[in-house]
Amino acid sequence: MPKISSKGQQMPQSPIRKLVPFAEAAVAKGKKIYQLNIGQPDIKTPSCALEAVKNNAIEVLSYSHSAGFESYREKLAHYYTKTGLPVEKEEIIITTGGSEALLFAMGTITDPGDEVIIPEPFYANYNGFATASGVTIKPIESTIENNFALPPIEEFEKLITEKTRAILICNPGNPTGYLYTREEVKKLADLALKHDLFLIADEVYREFAYEGAEHHSVLSIPEITENAIMIDSVSKRYSMCGARIGCIVSKNKEVMATAMKFAQARLSPPTFAQIASEAALDTPQSYFDEVIEQYTLRRNILVEGLQKIEGVKVAKPKGAFYCIAQLPVDNADDFARWLLETYEDNGETIMVAPAAGFYSSPNTGLNQVRIAYVLKKEDLERSLEILEKALKEYNRQN
Repeated sequence: MPKISSKGQQMPQSPIRKLVPFAEAAVAKGKKIYQLNIGQPDIKTPSCALEAVKNNAIEVLSYSHSAGFESYREKLAHYYTKTGLPVEKEEIIITTGGSEALLFAMGTITDPGDEVIIPEPFYANYNGFATASGVTIKPIESTIENNFALPPIEEFEKLITEKTRAILICNPGNPTGYLYTREEVKKLADLALKHDLFLIADEVYREFAYEGAEHHSVLSIPEITENAIMIDSVSKRYSMCGARIGCIVSKNKEVMATAMKFAQARLSPPTFAQIASEAALDTPQSYFDEVIEQYTLRRNILVEGLQKIEGVKVAKPKGAFYCIAQLPVDNADDFARWLLETYEDNGETIMVAPAAGFYSSPNTGLNQVRIAYVLKKEDLERSLEILEKALKEYNRQN
């Protein structure tokens, strides 16, 4: 039998999606599952985006430019400029989701065997993107004790070698919800300049900052114009996860010219999704005001509820819509599977994402889970009730 590649064998499973077969089996048995495992908002997609697709009179569904529609890039550049980031359309390439933008970034700046430094826990698919690109992740651990704040910059510097090509951050963070301060972003920028590294910022949750906190983009630091690469997406901002539209943004012309070769190789991003995404830029500020208010409420319900459960430790998010909770269990992976396979409370259970998959360091985060507070108030309250009961039952059995 032909052999599977080493790269394929090393490709990690998604900690978010690997439990889906168990969830499907649970649903088949009649269980109701509250899905806290995935960042799929229940917020309605802006009507202007949906209407743009419904009312379109396209007769030939043709390719777009490999960089994406010029009209969309112009409008997107205007959006960034309004937020204080003067970006030109030539500095934007539209991608099939933020995932493709990250793959383009890694393909553009790294060779097999190169290293990228990432604070962990981090978005689980960074592990997969690194494996696909032949890149080695050099993790630097942030901790729940200080809400997963940026580790000391000296710890980053210790990891820099001749193979280091970039530092990658997610801001606000998935899975932690941590929002970097301007001072923290500036420290990373200074380090990137000092060692001639790229600083990649995954900013797909940039709209979601709470209690008056401000998001500071990597593109807001003028000193690192040639070193900065921003990743963005419409998935969370407009509750359009299925559109699969993102972008890579940089003022470094060589980076963009190289990324364009990757874009040309995959031909173009999807046409209808670009139409919806371009129209979504007309979404009024009132939409975001309501969304932020809703997520702030949900965050408070979740965090305050978790703090009341015996043995649970939780970091309070400042942005995005996730938090990491440390549970009184030895193996969160086993607990998450048990919730789906065995446990129910009046025919209901919950689904969480074991956090070990959000780390690169082995045997780290084994008793942690990521919880997405993307469900309505009543469902979050019921989920907390189920979690508290389930932890008591699981620990009683074990």
